[in-house]
Amino acid sequence: MVPRYSRPDMVAIWTPEARFKIWFEIEAHATDALAELGVVPKEAAAAIWEKGAFEVDRIDEIERETKHDVIAFLTNVAEHVGPEARFMHQGMTSSDVLDTCLAVQLAKASDILIADLDALLDVLERRAREHKMTPTIGRSHGIHAEPVTFGLKLAQAHAEFARNRARLVAAREDVATCAISGAVGTFANIDPFVEEYVAGKLGLSVEPVSTQVIPRDRHAMFFATLGVIASSIERLATEVRHLQRTEVLEAEEFFSPGQKGSSAMPHKRNPVLTENLTGLARMVRGYVTPAMENVALWHERDISHSSVERYIGPDATITLDFALARLTGVMDKLVVYPERMLKNLNKMGGLVHSQRVLLALTQAGVSREDAYRLVQRNAMKVWDSDGALSLLELLKADPEVTLSNAELEDKFDLGYHLKHVDTIFARVFGAA
Repeated sequence: MVPRYSRPDMVAIWTPEARFKIWFEIEAHATDALAELGVVPKEAAAAIWEKGAFEVDRIDEIERETKHDVIAFLTNVAEHVGPEARFMHQGMTSSDVLDTCLAVQLAKASDILIADLDALLDVLERRAREHKMTPTIGRSHGIHAEPVTFGLKLAQAHAEFARNRARLVAAREDVATCAISGAVGTFANIDPFVEEYVAGKLGLSVEPVSTQVIPRDRHAMFFATLGVIASSIERLATEVRHLQRTEVLEAEEFFSPGQKGSSAMPHKRNPVLTENLTGLARMVRGYVTPAMENVALWHERDISHSSVERYIGPDATITLDFALARLTGVMDKLVVYPERMLKNLNKMGGLVHSQRVLLALTQAGVSREDAYRLVQRNAMKVWDSDGALSLLELLKADPEVTLSNAELEDKFDLGYHLKHVDTIFARVFGAA
């Protein structure tokens, strides 16, 4: 976890204090369930809630001797509870505590990330509607293709992040499971009721079948989902970075008063936030492969996954939380230049309308091959002139082009390309 790329609410989920608090709740709820079954005295279960406490420093001190974090925790709690503490952890194994705790933490982290996505979606919808009919050039391979609107670009991003939200909701449900099933998952020394009871108290579902651990395919899917979200962040960040290039300058990150772009060049206004987002996306995706490799544990369990998850649980969620908040801020304050968009769209002498002319010629009886040759022949002259020549005028002067001047002029109407924007917006945002 890097403080520079962290926000306090998400960081709080992963502190030692928060982790041990969840451990305590798991143990205390489990003891309550055992008391209901008559396995332990109800007075003992009550004493754990009343007297139970822990100190992180003391746990660390004990662990230096025991080399076992759960035993160190139980020992420290017992120092506060007294003799009744012997009834804690009855029939349980360490992973019952660790895995159930991780499920709680990932569920809480998911809730923050879902709220982050909601905030981003709100901004994207507002900016998309603002620029719904702002014409700009669509590019394929980085080359001018045909007109779109800037609102459509943002609507596409909204649809993508809406899919990501649905994926994360599903991943949260999948990973939020409780396992309190004993040493190898057979419930030999603890009744399944305890698992059901604790799951209900913690807002988790019951793991249908565990070994000593919750199956790691659940966690792999969770972190893979975070990786997909990170890739979507990078996609939108990369779009902004390209649009901010000096040669394009159709949009740019907000540059605040007093901000400096370069230590050497006072004129610079660099896309530092979206470049940062590109790097953060790489980090989040970097946690996906270790999560995948955690799936194949030996038999009922080994601990090869444990060190991995101590890294990737906090780091992936904290980093993604920060990245989503930063992207929301970028898009909220993004400076858009409609005039520059229109200027760039018209830069290449009408080449963006070539397909309409091609199709019109085929409708007029010209073979597709000949129509393509005629349009391309004139288009390349415009291309070589760097847009100084006009495709429309060249086509009018070409004796092989059988369309009338009026018919040709009709094919250079910008509005033609925007006639279905309302339809697309209705698909993304609803009929309103």
